[in-house]
Amino acid sequence: MKQIKFISPEEAVKVIKSGDRVHLSSVAVTPHTLIKPMVERGRNGEFCDVKVQHIHIEDKVDFANPEFEGIFVSEQFFVGANLRKQTQAGYADYIPVFLSETQKLIREGYLKVNVTMIMCSPPDKHGFVSLGTSVDATLAAIECSDVVIAAVNPNVPRAWGDAMVHIDEIDLFVEDDIQLYVHDPAPLTDLDIAIGKNVAELVEDGACLQMGIGGIPNAVLAQLGNHKDLGVHTEMFADGILPLVEKGVVTGKHKNIDKGKMVASFLMGSQALYDFVDDNPRVAMMDVAHTNNVHVIRKNDKVTAINSALAIDLTGQVCADSIGIKHYSGVGGQIDFIRGAGHSIGGKPIIALPSVTAKGVSKICPTLIQGSGVVSTRANMHWVVTEYGAINLYGKTLQERARLLISIAHPEHREELDKAAFERFGAHFHFVSKHQEV
Repeated sequence: MKQIKFISPEEAVKVIKSGDRVHLSSVAVTPHTLIKPMVERGRNGEFCDVKVQHIHIEDKVDFANPEFEGIFVSEQFFVGANLRKQTQAGYADYIPVFLSETQKLIREGYLKVNVTMIMCSPPDKHGFVSLGTSVDATLAAIECSDVVIAAVNPNVPRAWGDAMVHIDEIDLFVEDDIQLYVHDPAPLTDLDIAIGKNVAELVEDGACLQMGIGGIPNAVLAQLGNHKDLGVHTEMFADGILPLVEKGVVTGKHKNIDKGKMVASFLMGSQALYDFVDDNPRVAMMDVAHTNNVHVIRKNDKVTAINSALAIDLTGQVCADSIGIKHYSGVGGQIDFIRGAGHSIGGKPIIALPSVTAKGVSKICPTLIQGSGVVSTRANMHWVVTEYGAINLYGKTLQERARLLISIAHPEHREELDKAAFERFGAHFHFVSKHQEV
């Protein structure tokens, strides 16, 4: 086992040269200690056309600002809030891809990675560091890049699973002690709670959960305190899962694979979440090739996948990545889990969303805004949930779908949606509606 020799961050990033592609570890373990001197080298004109690749990184970064045009090229697999304006203005860019296939782009050489910059835990006595809260596509980048630079930080939890990497796989080491980015859960709103209750009614004992972060997932989890033997196989989880673990609700005993383990690829939440993951054999932080693989997901029974959307049209087309032509987020793992849950025995793919935007615009609409991307097609749709109820579109005709979606739209918009459906489908739409009412 080689001996670690620490160098300064400024010295480490000197390996980056013009035309390189640099992969960054993601979310809470975004390696800012390495990003900052990399940006300074760019500011000083030491290189140009450096592609910066990442999934979702947190906190302020400068490499996508207008002043660095031609110096850095941002390649995101998911558009986060910190780079949304730059992406919509064209200074940063986005690669549409299923989260499960981000690693494939790297491993199969579609996107050659030259330098990988990570944040990791200190090595253990066997020489293994942990990638901590984010494995995602970073493991693939470590395997395939020419140079790996590690910011070794004692604040990174020692997570198990695919997160363990031997120091022989790392070329350069710098010392780091910054705190991990935390995202403390916000108080639940009445709207979150109403949607959460409707989703929770669909969750069966023994279900295997996929959920994200935010008010709706946390509201769903808050309603599951009396459930039994839930499992977790997800691309990520946050603080909302912790009370269910403490109560013994999450056991994973009925999982067919990774039995008893909570499986995820990345995490974001409070310090309590990171402490929970640290040296916890019940948590397996895995490559997205495992967590988001449809054929892996479907092996568990009763996979209940809870995802959200920006809008859904009357036929069930879901937009989740853009508002018109403006990219807002990304494809992410929605299709991976919609498909995986759909093929799971007893599985339930769920799209949960508020009926209206913060400005009162209906999220259930006659047609998607021109330029909007369809992330989940109408053929992918099963359950759709708003604060007004839960409906199942699977196996339903276009007109049946329209009627069901209108029934869970905001009451103030139902007449407008009904008129749009009439114009689309003709008088037969209203004839059947009246017949069904009788």
